[in-house]
Amino acid sequence: MPRLSDRVQTFTDSVIRRMTRISNKYGAINLSQGFPDFDPPKEMLDALAKTAYEGLHQYSITYGAKNFREALARKQGKAIGRTIDPEKEIVVTCGGTEAMMCAMMTICNPGDKVMVFSPFYENYGADAILSGADPIYIPLVPPKYDFDIQLVEDGFKKGAKAIIVCNPSNPCGKVFTREELMAIGELAVKYDGFVVTDEVYEHIVYEPYQHICMASLPGMYEHTITCNSLSKTYSITGWRLGYLIGPEEVVEAAKKVHDFLTVGAAAPLQEAAVTGLNFPDSYYEQLREIYTKKRNCFLEGLDRIGLEHNIPQGTYFVMIDIKKFLDIPWFQGYTDLEFCEWMIQNIGVAAVPGSSFFKEEVNHLIRLHFAREEKTLEEAIQRLGKLQEL
Repeated sequence: MPRLSDRVQTFTDSVIRRMTRISNKYGAINLSQGFPDFDPPKEMLDALAKTAYEGLHQYSITYGAKNFREALARKQGKAIGRTIDPEKEIVVTCGGTEAMMCAMMTICNPGDKVMVFSPFYENYGADAILSGADPIYIPLVPPKYDFDIQLVEDGFKKGAKAIIVCNPSNPCGKVFTREELMAIGELAVKYDGFVVTDEVYEHIVYEPYQHICMASLPGMYEHTITCNSLSKTYSITGWRLGYLIGPEEVVEAAKKVHDFLTVGAAAPLQEAAVTGLNFPDSYYEQLREIYTKKRNCFLEGLDRIGLEHNIPQGTYFVMIDIKKFLDIPWFQGYTDLEFCEWMIQNIGVAAVPGSSFFKEEVNHLIRLHFAREEKTLEEAIQRLGKLQEL
């Protein structure tokens, strides 16, 4: 067989999705891959049923159906604080994953450097490799996941073309403050770089924290590529509807990349999703209340059974410290991945090993999520309580 490309030797399959496959094999409660176990809003399901029978089953415009882009422009224009041109400043993609890949391939030449905060959503490393870029990792230091802004400036001085900012951050739940975003943005302007943001958890933020769009800050629209999706906000991860917003010159180039990556997102799903994009502000307020209740319930359960954890400011993820378990004879020599595999088989709960998110040597953290019905979370806590028997 001819030799395969060098790039595929430099990263593994998704550990998150691998944990789901193992979880399914053993019938565990899947708190690894972050998708809800409850239905999307009924209004969107009704719209999908109507679309299924009334049409729109062929290709839409490759960069997104017109009414879908217009609805996106209205909704996100409020968040960014400017009028978004749906014809020139939006590309609809197959999920936020493609939006990020499209952004990277649009702005990066082979050998360009891109800064990535660590811990990071595992796709970012692979995105950099696939686009030919060299990642520079900037530590977010537990337990507060703060960072040294000087390291960001050092990265730009080394020639970094962009920095990826996931806000709120997967996996640690950090919500970047206005001051932190302003500091990053000022450096991007100073060194004429891009900020590529992943804002898929924009509406899952807990008081007193607030999500701020990087593109809304003074002077930052021309330096920001906003990647987002509908997956988490409307509980439709399987619909694979994402988008990219940015200045016209960037978007026109991104349209070409997107066209040859996937052609276009599913037409009937775009049509049905317009209903969700037109929801009033009260929907997003209710969503925040729902996830606040889930977070509080889950963290109280973790406290009750004595598992150490951070307190997420946003997202539906929480990092669990398993060091005390790895120190006992039973698990000596175990990696966090092996611990997660053992936990699926013996405890019946699936988590993601923290090492899949960190560039640094981190072997004592695992990630759980709480986007589940309360009865499912209660059962998960009961099962996790068995760890204390060790």
